[in-house]
Amino acid sequence: MRALTWQGTGKVSVETVADPKIQEPTDAIVRITSTAICGSDLHLYDVLGMFIDKGDILGHEPMGVVEEVGAEVTHIRPGDRVVIPFNISCGHCWMCSRGYFAQCETTQNSDQRKGASLFGYTKLYGQVPGGQAEYLRVPQAQFGPIKVPDGHPDERYLFLSDVLTTSWQAARYADVTPGDTVFVTGLGPIGQMCARIARHLGAARVIASDNVPERLAMARRHGIEVIDTSTVDDVPAAVLELTSGRGADGVIEAVGMEAHGAPLQAAAVKAAGMLPDPLARKAIDTFGIDRMAALTDAFGTVRRAGTVSIIGVYGGQADPIPMMDLFDKGVTLRMGQAHVKRWVDDIMPLLTGDGDPLGVDDLVTHRMPLEQAPHAYEIFKNKEDGCIKVVLTPGR
Repeated sequence: MRALTWQGTGKVSVETVADPKIQEPTDAIVRITSTAICGSDLHLYDVLGMFIDKGDILGHEPMGVVEEVGAEVTHIRPGDRVVIPFNISCGHCWMCSRGYFAQCETTQNSDQRKGASLFGYTKLYGQVPGGQAEYLRVPQAQFGPIKVPDGHPDERYLFLSDVLTTSWQAARYADVTPGDTVFVTGLGPIGQMCARIARHLGAARVIASDNVPERLAMARRHGIEVIDTSTVDDVPAAVLELTSGRGADGVIEAVGMEAHGAPLQAAAVKAAGMLPDPLARKAIDTFGIDRMAALTDAFGTVRRAGTVSIIGVYGGQADPIPMMDLFDKGVTLRMGQAHVKRWVDDIMPLLTGDGDPLGVDDLVTHRMPLEQAPHAYEIFKNKEDGCIKVVLTPGR
């Protein structure tokens, strides 16, 4: 089969690799019909190469058609249309029984001090081959795959794999309630959907910041107030002005370690990625190398006794945070990988009807064959050609 593989920092290529096979009775093989590129894939592309081997298959936002199932997989069968959650969870361990699927103890990577395994996401998370490929072996398929109906194109359901469920959790973790004012840092795919979901959950105002014109325009189409950070230097001051000095009731930080505005930390990220792998892994594990601009904005914009929900991915271990201010303000912090299947029942009814209350039909800007994936990574990384979200379409 053809698959998108990591070949070195800043380099990916589509190669011919062995077809996946059933290895365990809880496996399934899925023929991929659509697979998206995620912002966190760029972390692998640019930064986290010390945790990847050349030839590893990337991607964790896939859906497709079941080709084969193991003997213990009974809730899906060949021919079913399914979405695959990005985290691999068993559904029955102590963590899963409490809805903490991203911390599944069956697939947890305790040797790396990390949670549940993820598709296409480094040695830290199981080094499981990813979904930017023609076929995907799905471990724990007795629980993971989400069966979806026919009647809509893939993109109506594809984002249950990550974007929709991650954004739903982010909004829930921000304690969004009717009448609230919510602030979202960053208007990439996750930020876009966080903002829309916050409005769906009843927020009276949703304000969001970014500096990419196409992202700002997309957000405006969905009733989001925007702050253009290319013209506004002090985002917290702008939010305080818009909220009569109080700040936002809930803040969703949807950027993570890709944040701009911190040149020293940006240089540290680049330098860490250039070290030999053992030294680079140590640097990531012990140094504060994340770019903190977006997180600083989140802390500065939340009101007293408000909540900050951190859904942007961070990798450093020693970044300074303003603990005195957070303690004085009485801020609640919530964060973490999305527990994908915990939120599916809430979201699915919003996707299956004729309407589109979350605007999922207005998120993808680029659709490309899998063979064009290297180009897709480049335009997504560089925010070229109005690129906000790319969906790749494998096929023989």
